[in-house]
Amino acid sequence: MRMRRCVVTAVTLSLLLFLSSLWLPQGTVQSCEQSWRPCLSVFTPNREVVRAAVTDAADDALGGNDIIGECAGQQFQVSRLLLHLSSALGPASDVLLEPYLLCWEELIKFMESLGPLVGFFTHKVEEKITLIRQLSLEESTIVTTEDAQRIAPPPHRSHAYHSVRSMLEAELQRGVVSFDSQTSSGSRTLLRLHRSLLWLQLLLEKLVTEPEGRSMGELCRDAYLEVLAPHHPWLVQRAAELVFHAMPDRKVFLQLVCVRTQEEAEPVIHVIVAAIQEIHRRTQRELEIRNMLDLP
Repeated sequence: MRMRRCVVTAVTLSLLLFLSSLWLPQGTVQSCEQSWRPCLSVFTPNREVVRAAVTDAADDALGGNDIIGECAGQQFQVSRLLLHLSSALGPASDVLLEPYLLCWEELIKFMESLGPLVGFFTHKVEEKITLIRQLSLEESTIVTTEDAQRIAPPPHRSHAYHSVRSMLEAELQRGVVSFDSQTSSGSRTLLRLHRSLLWLQLLLEKLVTEPEGRSMGELCRDAYLEVLAPHHPWLVQRAAELVFHAMPDRKVFLQLVCVRTQEEAEPVIHVIVAAIQEIHRRTQRELEIRNMLDLP
């Protein structure tokens, strides 16, 4: 009994540490592009937005068919995840922050669908989302106050937390990003999300390319060792092994994306991977040119 209690405690602790760094995971694109205000209004993308924004590879995978629709009876919707990812593709190879955060909110629903033990820790992900949104709100308050004190405020003032590029540049100029110690900056939080997005991309790719006999836990472990393990201490890496053993069967994933077979899942996964690749490529470039890929 004591041994069983120790194992349960270890699993719980490892999930807390693992998920807080692993899945670190509203506004209309049109209004955000033209205003300094944060993207906090209702976000309602449509399929045309997806067709225009996703890469050619994604469109080829769709094959002209409307294969990604609403999946009745569940909270997580792969169609909404794809729409949020696609709508995050801003002008000039930038990434719009609010749609980007919305995709992570959809991933929270995905985690909760994996079971109550995993879903219990989604509040750690929500803390990351809340941090960036709180910084955006504080920025809005400051800008609004300054404009109110001016006789003729600028008509289109840029908001620091409008996009990945604007946030990184603003925080770097203001000195809130430390390259030597941990800070509660949006840049550091984004870096954790960025790494996790690559983990998700690799996991989805493995679901398509790896034999069906390989378990979900094995695929998660392989992607973790390749992307996230180098950033984690030895103890967290060992604890993560317990999490992988507790992962559900691959059939659960098929149910979440609303398909019955591996063959049906492949074109859906190709579309999502194409969108994630573009988001990751753009974010990687913005972090790299500012030497922010190793923020503590």
